[in-house]
Amino acid sequence: MRGAELLRYGLSGASSALTHLGVGFGLAAGLGVRAVIASGAGFVASVGVSYGLQRSWVFRSTAGHLVAGSRFLTVTAVAFALNSVVLWLGTEAFGGPFVLVQAVALVVIPVVNYALNSRWTFRVP
Repeated sequence: MRGAELLRYGLSGASSALTHLGVGFGLAAGLGVRAVIASGAGFVASVGVSYGLQRSWVFRSTAGHLVAGSRFLTVTAVAFALNSVVLWLGTEAFGGPFVLVQAVALVVIPVVNYALNSRWTFRVP
């Protein structure tokens, strides 16, 4: 069961990451928006995709939207802060390219999210 769940999590994460990266890169490269702001917009866009897939498909949770949604937003706030720190450090403090720095964040953040979401967010109280 855990293996199938991890596979579904990976596929839903890929959908969310593509949303995040696509919006962020489009803003940063296409419109010249600062990397941290562009990535933040991409992150916000990916939240709806992520919640819907994780609740209904990955964890197949029956937790109500009030409970699961508020917990998901809490975990998302932690992930957003982590993403912002990684992007600021990588692009502004160290001058790295947006895509490379965002790729690093997109590896670190899902590990944190899975741990919190599988053990807390989508558990039925």
